[in-house]
Order: sequence, then structure tokens, then C-alpha cells
Amino acid sequence: MSAPDGPVGADRSIGQLFASASSEMSALVHDEIALAKAQLRQDVKRGAVGGGAFAVAGAVLIFSLPMLSFALAYGINAWSGWHLSVCFLLSFAANVLLAGLLALIGTVFAKKAKKGGGPQKTVASAKETAAVLQKAKPHPRAAVPASSRLGLPEGVGGKADAVARSSS
Repeated sequence: MSAPDGPVGADRSIGQLFASASSEMSALVHDEIALAKAQLRQDVKRGAVGGGAFAVAGAVLIFSLPMLSFALAYGINAWSGWHLSVCFLLSFAANVLLAGLLALIGTVFAKKAKKGGGPQKTVASAKETAAVLQKAKPHPRAAVPASSRLGLPEGVGGKADAVARSSS
């Protein structure tokens, strides 16, 4: 925080104190909004990584099946001598396993994004700040007779003292 521009401590008027308090409250609200935005950005990034992993899993499954299945099946056939249909089934199983692994990675990242909590933490902080401010009470002040506040001698205030006592 920066140093106040005007007088400090007891030299400050009530107007200056209110202005200072309202500017500090405004800064607090702006900071909490910035924190919420940062938390949302982090959760969106996690969600985007998870969504990207799901997209890659789908693309791998769709585009690799025809080419990789043929290559893998003929490779297994040449290596093992098994029937070609068994080789194609093994090729398909390998592709499904790869897609399942990528989908699992996507699920993990999606759960992390959901678990992040995002702005809920900031909302809780803002509610806590509001609760503290609602419970704040001004310092009790000693009762000063109206006559002394007005600069009159003791007992001269009469009606002013009665009004001061009834309003406090």
C-alpha cells in the first residue's frame, strides 16, 4: 500500500478517513476480482488440456485404425505366422488400448479442473471480508456534554445537554 497523500493519524478529518476507507475497500474488491479471474484462467487451462487429450484420443482412434491396423496385422502375421484375422484383432485391441489411455489422461485433467474450486475460494474470501466489516463497531467515545462541545461554560447548555443525553 502507498502512503496517504494527506495528514496522518489524528490529523486526518473524518472525511479523509472515510475517503481512505472507501478507496481501500475499492482496492480490496478489485484485488478479489483479479484473484477470481486468475483462478478461472487456471481452471480453464486445466479443462482445455483435458479436452485436448479427449480430442487427441478421438483423432488417434479414428485416423490410425485403418492404416495402423493393416500395418500391424500384416507385421504380426509376418512375425508369428498366425492367421490374418487374429492379427487384425490384435491390431484393433492395441489401438483401443491407446485410445483408452489417452481418454484416461483426459479424465484426470478434467477432474483436476473441476476440483480446482476456482472462484469459489474468492467468493468465500469476499463473504468473510463482508462478515468482518458488518461486525465492526466504532470505538466507544466518552460522553462529552453539549455545552463543552459548543464552548459554553458548565450548566449553561441546559436544553443542549438534555438533547445530547437523550441521543446517546
